Amino acid sequence: MSEETVGSAGQPKGLLQQMEELMAALNADLSALENLQAAGGSGRSPAEEGEVG
Repeated sequence: MSEETVGSAGQPKGLLQQMEELMAALNADLSALENLQAAGGSGRSPAEEGEVG
């Protein structure tokens, strides 16, 4: 990301707006991960269940 992030008015986005966008993207990613885990069964990896190998 070499380009500067700018808002609709041509001004650099404020830190708060950038953080809100990052949090929205993170929430979307977490929701997608939950959906994948739910579709895959227990939703836990072997490492989380103590089955390291």
